[in-house]
Amino acid sequence: MGPPDVHAVSFKKLLKNISCFLRSQQVEWNPQLLEAPPQTQFDYTVTDLAGGPKPHSPYDSQYSRTTLKGGMLAGQLTKVGMQQMFALGERLRKNYVEDVPFLSPAFDPQEVFVRSTNMHRNLESTRCLLAGLFQRQKEGPVVIHTAEADSEVLYPNYQSCQNLRTRIRGRKEAATSQPQISEDLKEVKEGMGLDSSMEVDFFILLDNVAAEQAHSLSSCPALQRFAQVVEQRAVDTALYVLQREDREGLQMAVGPFLHILESSLLTAVDPATPPSQRRKLHLYATHDVTLIPLLMTLGIFDHKWPPFAADLTVELYQHQQSKEWFVQLYYNGEAQVPRGCPDRLCPLDQFLNAMSAYTLSPEKYHALCSQAQAVGSGE
Repeated sequence: MGPPDVHAVSFKKLLKNISCFLRSQQVEWNPQLLEAPPQTQFDYTVTDLAGGPKPHSPYDSQYSRTTLKGGMLAGQLTKVGMQQMFALGERLRKNYVEDVPFLSPAFDPQEVFVRSTNMHRNLESTRCLLAGLFQRQKEGPVVIHTAEADSEVLYPNYQSCQNLRTRIRGRKEAATSQPQISEDLKEVKEGMGLDSSMEVDFFILLDNVAAEQAHSLSSCPALQRFAQVVEQRAVDTALYVLQREDREGLQMAVGPFLHILESSLLTAVDPATPPSQRRKLHLYATHDVTLIPLLMTLGIFDHKWPPFAADLTVELYQHQQSKEWFVQLYYNGEAQVPRGCPDRLCPLDQFLNAMSAYTLSPEKYHALCSQAQAVGSGE
C-alpha cells in the first residue's frame, strides 16, 4: 500500500471528582489538583454545531450547585487528567505527524474538525489533547463544536430518548437484584461502613476508586480493597443494562454517532466532496458510557471498564493500485479486528455493512426513541 489516507476518530474518558463515601467525612479538594500544566495551555473557542454561541450546559449548572470543602466545584478536570490527555495527544502526534507526515505539525482548521460534549471538563480535556497533538502550535483559530443537551448524540441520551430511558431504568433496577451483583454490593458497603439503605451502585464506586488510584490517593482504604470487585461488577451491571442481544437498545445508545462516523467516511471517499468539506482528522471527545456500547457494537469490547484517556481510532486507507478503501481500528493504541471484518485491515464496504446493524439516521433515531416500549423489554 502507498502512503495512507487516515481518517481518525478518537474518544476519551474524562477524570471525575474524587470523593469517599464515609458519612463522617466530606471530600476535600487540594487546589493544587486543578493547576493546569503550562504545556497543556491552548486557546480555543466553543460554538454550537452551526458556528453560533456556545449552548447552555445543564450538566455544568448541576455541578456548580455542589461546592466541595476547599471551595472547589464538583466535576472538574484535575492536573492528572490534563497530563493524561496531553500524553494522548503526544502519542497521536507521533503516529500522525512524526512517524507518518499526515497531519500538519500545527493545528490547521482546514485539516481538523473537533467536536466535544458540552461539559467544561470534557472541553478542557479536548484542549489538553490538542495541545499535545500540535504542541500548542496553530495556523488558525481552534474551534470546538458542541450541541444542545437535548440533541446530543455523543453519549446515550437518556433525557431526550424516552424509549431508551424507560428500557434502561427497568434493567438498572433489575441488575441490582442479580445474586452476584447484589451480594458483592452488600459486602462492599459493609466493608466501607455504609448504611445498607444508602443508594450507592458500582458505577458510583468505580468513579471514586479509579480517581483515587489515578491520583495515588488512599482516602478510602476500604474501597481500595474492593477495587477489582468494583470494576468487574460495574462492567457486569453495564452489560446487563445494555444487553448485547437488544439491538434496538444499542441502536438508541450509539446509533446516531455511528451514523456520523459512517457519513464522515463516505464523505472522505466521495470524489465529489469539495475540498472545503474535507478534513484529515475528525476528533470526537466523549465519555466511557459511550465507549462501552460503541465497543460492543464493533465487537471489540474487552470486558474492562475504559480507562481514563481511553481512545478509539478509525483509520481510512486507499490502496494505491486498486483504489479500494480500507479501515483499521485501534483501541488504546492496539489494533483490533471489528465485527464482520476478515482481518485488521478491513474493506470499507464490509466495515460499513457490519455497522449498519446498529447505525441510525436522525429520522430513525427519533422515531425509535418515541416508540412505546414493548412489554417486558425492560426486564
